[in-house]
Order: sequence, then C-alpha cells, then structure tokens
Amino acid sequence: MTESADPDGLDTTVYYDEDADPSMLDGTTVAVLGYGSQGHAHAQNLADSGVDVVVGLREGSTSRAEASADGLRVATPQDAAAEGDIVTLLIPDTVQPTVYERIEPVLEAGDTLQFAHGFNVHYGQIEPPEAVDVTMVAPKAPGHLVRRTYKRGEGTPGLLAVYRDATGRAHAEGLAYARAIGCTRAGVIETTFREETETDLFGEQAVLCGGVTELVKAGFETLVEAGYAPEMAYFECLNELKLIVDLMYEGGHAEMWNSVSDTAEYGGLTRGSEVVDREGMTEILEAVQNGEFAREWITENQANRPAYRQYREAEQTHQIEQVGDQLRELFAWDDSDPEEA
Repeated sequence: MTESADPDGLDTTVYYDEDADPSMLDGTTVAVLGYGSQGHAHAQNLADSGVDVVVGLREGSTSRAEASADGLRVATPQDAAAEGDIVTLLIPDTVQPTVYERIEPVLEAGDTLQFAHGFNVHYGQIEPPEAVDVTMVAPKAPGHLVRRTYKRGEGTPGLLAVYRDATGRAHAEGLAYARAIGCTRAGVIETTFREETETDLFGEQAVLCGGVTELVKAGFETLVEAGYAPEMAYFECLNELKLIVDLMYEGGHAEMWNSVSDTAEYGGLTRGSEVVDREGMTEILEAVQNGEFAREWITENQANRPAYRQYREAEQTHQIEQVGDQLRELFAWDDSDPEEA
C-alpha cells in the first residue's frame, strides 16, 4: 500500500496485490448483472481467479449464448441476484434503477451490492437496504483491456469506494474483488462514490468526450471557413491529435512538449489558454455537483431522449465525419491489434 500527499495535504491511498486477501471471496458467489464491455471482463476474470460466478441476463438476451459459450453459468437477473453474495450491476446507468427494483426483494442482510460507477447511488436513484454493503470497484479502462491485460498477467488501474459498510468487511471484500479482476496488479486508488461520480461526469463533459470533440470541430470549421482544404483541416485538427495524446499518455505534458518542435511548443504555450473557457468549465462542474445535470439526464430519458437523438444526428452528419470516412478509405491505416497478431 502506498500513501502520498498532494499539495493540499490530501492523502491518496493506492493498493496492490499484497494488500488484498483473496480468501475474502472464499465460498462467495458473485452475480454479475450484464455481459457488455465491463460485464464480460469482470465475469471471466473472476472465474479465472477461482471465484464462483453467475451471470444475470434477461430471457431473450443475445448475450446469453455468448456467456454460456465462455463457460459461465447464466440465469435471470433476479435468480442470479438471489444466488449471489455479491451482486455487481454492470448494466447502463439508465437501466439500473429498473433492474434494481426487480432484484431488491431478493437481497439479503450481509449481501453486497456493487457498482462500477456511482451515478445512481450518489444521485439517489438507487437506495439499497441498510443491511446491505454498498461498494464500487471501477477499472479505469474499457472492458476489453481489463480482460486482455488480465490474460497477459498484468492489469488495469482501478478505483475502490465503500458507500456503506454494514458487515464490517466491505473494504476488504472490495479489495479482494479488485484483485480477482486484476486491478491490484496495476494499483487501486481509494475514493468515494461522490468523488468518482462528479469527477467522471466532469471529465467526460468538459475534456474527454465533450471538450475534445468540440475543440476538434471548432478547429476544423475555422480552417474550412477560412478557405483551407477540408482534408488538410482534418489531418491537422483530428488525425494528429492521437499522436499528441499518445505522447501525453506515455510521459505527461513534459514528454509531449519535448517531442514537438520549438515552434509548436512556443505557439501552444502562448496561445492554448486563449481557446479554453475556464468559467464554462466551472459552470459544468457546478451543474454536476448540485445535481442539475443528473436531473436533466434523467428527465431526458423519461421523455424518450428527444434532445439526445438530435445532438447525436448532428454529430454524425457533421462534415468532419464525411471527410474522415473518405480519407480513411484512401490511406493504409494500420488498425491491426498487436495483441491479436
């Protein structure tokens, strides 16, 4: 276990394999509800770690055959939850409350209800019984990487949070679960449901998904409207972005600055801040913190997602998508997966 203090004096605790006790899962059945990106990775990694796993999927789900073919037991969500000592909800946030209503009657005192994202608990859409432990084990990677790195004897970083410890063993059990899916091989950071939920939503909206796509489109549109070829705009504002992000991922901002030209570094350092709206970011964070975004998203789903569909259609029909499709057909992109070679 490693503890480090940030400049504000806050402690960050990181757990590794030696900090987790695998015996905490001895005799435990884990019900994994869902078999999508995260569900298939959790279920298969747990099974390979010797944990008894049952996958909960509705009758008629196309994933039932896939889970069975992978050697896993399959049951309805209600039956799986009734059998499970740990019930892990790995279905979309928007579906979780409905499924939870069906499984709540079979949850028993001492069971654990586990999540990979804190949205529904933090914003009160799911309120578990007082006698049930509530935890979160959240790999910080897509499911296919969680599975692939586990098979290589490695792992992906993860998060651990305890919302309710009714039994006194929630933390140790969550850590054992994180080890069983491979996260403690890389390191597991301790957090809270509130912190994970709010930072995740903010990151998605302001930087990773919303901010970066708007930045790319704005740069593309600025060049095209100024008379430059859409193909050139695409390469400069989208294609080369991956190269820059790879450098940042490998060695931080310093690695990126050291790898680009002095001209690019000076231009970026002196002009980059002009395109970032910090006040707008603060407003986004406040809407996450006070629940405004959560209420908006819940209402949007209750209304059958009219605005969501309009935004998605506008994004899919943007000129940058058409140009990108054409260029990807013309060039010999290397999309091979070294792990599959």
